[in-house]
Amino acid sequence: MTRQLHEIAAEIRKDWGSKVNYAAKPYLDAMCSMGDVKDPYFADSGKSVVLYFLGNAGAWRGETAKRVKAELKALTR
Repeated sequence: MTRQLHEIAAEIRKDWGSKVNYAAKPYLDAMCSMGDVKDPYFADSGKSVVLYFLGNAGAWRGETAKRVKAELKALTR
């Protein structure tokens, strides 16, 4: 069973805290209101939102980050 994007985003916010990279923040904000990578977010696809987040989330590190990034990558395949 896969988690909804808003559930994953909540875990990211909890772990990353107030140090969310400014470039990743808009994509994290978008994921907070999304259910699935197939859902569009305005003119963007859900998949592109997740990929843009991953591309800008390099500063987020640790075991939780590693696990959640792998989960997000699996959702975009």
